[in-house]
Amino acid sequence: MSLVFDEFGRPFIIIKDQGSKSRLKGLPALKANIMAARSVANTLKTSLGPKGMDKILVSGDGEVCVSNDGATILERMEVQHEIAKLLVELSRSQDQEIGDGTTGVVVLAGALLEQAELLLDRGLHPRRVSDGFERACKVACDNLDEICDTITFSKEDHAVLSKCARTTLSSKIVTRCLDEMAEMAVNAILAVADFDRKDVNLDLIKLEGKVGGQMEDSRLVYGIVLDKDISHPGMVKDIKDAKICILTCPFEPPKPKTKHSIAIDSVAKYEALAAQEQQYFIDMVQKIKDCGATLAICQWGFDDEANHLLMSNQLPAVRWVGGVEIELLAIACGARIIPRFSELSPEKLGTAGRVREVSFGTTKDKMLFVEECANSKAVTIFVRGANKMIIEEIKRSLHDALCIVRNLVRDNRVVYGGGASEVSCSLKVTEEANKVVGIDQYAMRAFADALETIPMALAENSGLPGIAALGEIKRRQVEEKNPWLGIDCRQVGTCDMKEQNVLETLHGKKQQMLLATQVVKMILKIDDVISPSEYE
Repeated sequence: MSLVFDEFGRPFIIIKDQGSKSRLKGLPALKANIMAARSVANTLKTSLGPKGMDKILVSGDGEVCVSNDGATILERMEVQHEIAKLLVELSRSQDQEIGDGTTGVVVLAGALLEQAELLLDRGLHPRRVSDGFERACKVACDNLDEICDTITFSKEDHAVLSKCARTTLSSKIVTRCLDEMAEMAVNAILAVADFDRKDVNLDLIKLEGKVGGQMEDSRLVYGIVLDKDISHPGMVKDIKDAKICILTCPFEPPKPKTKHSIAIDSVAKYEALAAQEQQYFIDMVQKIKDCGATLAICQWGFDDEANHLLMSNQLPAVRWVGGVEIELLAIACGARIIPRFSELSPEKLGTAGRVREVSFGTTKDKMLFVEECANSKAVTIFVRGANKMIIEEIKRSLHDALCIVRNLVRDNRVVYGGGASEVSCSLKVTEEANKVVGIDQYAMRAFADALETIPMALAENSGLPGIAALGEIKRRQVEEKNPWLGIDCRQVGTCDMKEQNVLETLHGKKQQMLLATQVVKMILKIDDVISPSEYE
């Protein structure tokens, strides 16, 4: 930075680095932003639908992830461009709010930007384009409210929830066990759902996995599965009608808070100290026995002496159980968490019908199953798979299914998938655009064309001719006045998505359109990009 003077003697500052900054303004800036966002959207387009392809992602430290979940792919892609990062955020917000539709929302945003670029080339102002998109989005959302269907279900009759979970899982790795996985997700939600408040707390559903075994071996446990084992080989491994004591205090003698030193100058003093320390352990074990507990679960560890005393007193124990697991266990078995031994009492114990240690395969891997709990409001989905990669993908797939079933408990309105709702909305938006006078009609027609990208991608990913399949569905929807006709991705023989039981939640579909429109509107408002150039 240097200070210079102009011809009139007025000082001004010259900033040295100003010349090394690259700058894009106006239409070139908009086009560069649109290009970056579209490249991200095109990456995900082939992952859409039940026949969508998977992506393999390798992290910097060599960790491999195989997935076709939009949010997971974008999360691990390490996107550098600022505008492309907006699409990563878009996918994440769809995942947090709905849980499913993360790929579709990014593909739709990419299609809208593609159409916006064509309109900008024709000379339309970006703000007029975004206003037209906003207007078209409102028409599309109103149309979804008209064509939606309401489903009815109860705890006993929940077949329709399973159908919706099947739709979500049909594009995932679990297609081999589709019915079992869908049923597991539905039963888990129904176990923890509060139908009076129409709400589900997903924190009460734990997803636990163990490498080995087949996907078919996965099951729902009405209780908690802990990746721990009984602390001593000599303790009982299968406890019926267990009274569980949950401790968050350490199994050790109290320690002085200040610095201290003990001088021991004789054997008698050493033996007295050892006896006193052992007495602490004996008193702790006796307090647990006196309150009637048959199983002690401790958040902290304990040494071999305490472990031996517990075994001698025929009191099975588990150590190093995490805080989250402790809380879930307390909810499931109706126990109170005990912070001090002095607070032990029989009414603070939890109950479980059976606690057992299970071994897996030829390895020494062991897990603890706490089943038949007093309060079955906490459940565990126990996943098996050939390797860690498959287990993680199954967990992600089940999480999507759980979110969709939860959304149906909150709002039981559905639309039919297979691109049926997008084609219906496209026809409606085009119809409304014909009634509009002015520039907005071009943006509305562009929005309608963008909506058709979803069914087109579904058809292409299923090996069907995209344009021909889309044209046929549009023709039949107009002639038959049936908004439930979509792309027959699985080649069942009927295009009626109601017959095929391909369901999506109304809330999720509306959220897709609203979020995609908002992000596109934000990108179209940016007309100046100032960034420091790379080091030479």
